[in-house]
Amino acid sequence: MGNVIKARIVKIGNSQGVRIPKLLLEQSGIQDEVEIEVQGDCLTIRTAQCSRTGWGEAFAAMAKHQDDVLLDEVNTTDWDQSEWEW
Repeated sequence: MGNVIKARIVKIGNSQGVRIPKLLLEQSGIQDEVEIEVQGDCLTIRTAQCSRTGWGEAFAAMAKHQDDVLLDEVNTTDWDQSEWEW
């Protein structure tokens, strides 16, 4: 286990928070957005995972293997044919 630093819970508007010392932020690499999870009587704070990370590469691989076709049959309506601009 790394450095242990005590901190106080402070009021922030209608909520409460903990100020995280710069040293701990630097050591953890946490910068902007975090995920907070309750595990028993502990709170775990970690860097938030980016949504859709790796999707571009996955879609490119699917296209390369011709695995990027629609699974469902497309049923168009008269409106789709006359009104919709593709």
